[in-house]
Amino acid sequence: MSSAPPTPTRISALPAALPYLALLGGMVSLAVGTSFAKQLFPVVGAEGTSALRVGLSALVLVAIWRPWRFGLNRADAKRVSLYGLVLGLMNLCFYMSLRTIPLGLAIAIEFAGPLTLALIHARKAIHFVWIACAVAGLGLLLPIRGGLGALDPVGVAFAAAAGLFWALYIVFGKRLSHMHAGQSVALGMSTAAVVILPFGVASAGTALLAPSVLLIGLGVALVSSALPYSLEMIALRHIPKRTFGVLLSGEPAIGAVAGLFLLHEQLSGLQWLAIGLIVVASVGAILTTGQDTAKPVDVSLPNPG
Repeated sequence: MSSAPPTPTRISALPAALPYLALLGGMVSLAVGTSFAKQLFPVVGAEGTSALRVGLSALVLVAIWRPWRFGLNRADAKRVSLYGLVLGLMNLCFYMSLRTIPLGLAIAIEFAGPLTLALIHARKAIHFVWIACAVAGLGLLLPIRGGLGALDPVGVAFAAAAGLFWALYIVFGKRLSHMHAGQSVALGMSTAAVVILPFGVASAGTALLAPSVLLIGLGVALVSSALPYSLEMIALRHIPKRTFGVLLSGEPAIGAVAGLFLLHEQLSGLQWLAIGLIVVASVGAILTTGQDTAKPVDVSLPNPG
């Protein structure tokens, strides 16, 4: 006996879920790409890996969007330069942090940047609950305690600097909202590549040009940039911005899981708790903050991982 035909509810359930699956796929792709990027560190170092990832991403984005098709006045050129500068420094600092601290913890510390930006005008009592959660989570991660679980202070400092540049990236990115999205991202990533490339060349030299390194670097650029950004742009068109921001707050946890399975990075119970507190703080901040203040978190699409 054949089964009954699917009801309209069942038929429409999958298409309705596709944007959420796209967002999840984008976050997973970003974490996986960053995990593979970390495996290039012994060959070309964190600086070289960052230069490969951003440089090859820029080439891909320029080929796709062809930004020269759009006009660019002097004022917008300055805005793009600032945007690209902080984008490059954000990527470089993030990859430098990964030399000595686990992926999930680096993302969690980095989240302090956009989270601070979202709560900088906190007015409601509930906002201070989320601030307390974030401070507690960061307190568990910062190297203020000794012991085997203590994180490397230099790695933490680089992750915190990446968070600062992430916040600035959001600020400068909003100033480009009137431009074509493809043009601004392509030009911004190209500027970031110019910023990072000297560090990569100084660190790795001609090793950056080895065919095997370039091939892996291209894979990293596609998996950690082109694919997740494309999937997240699909998600943004169909998911409310606030919901998008809430879901995006799960990136530290996804990064920790990717680090566990792909890089064998074991975290302590307190470190998992810290990640949880920061995720809760980010979700709470988005849900209880007014639209104007919540937007900076939503704009944080191109994560540096």
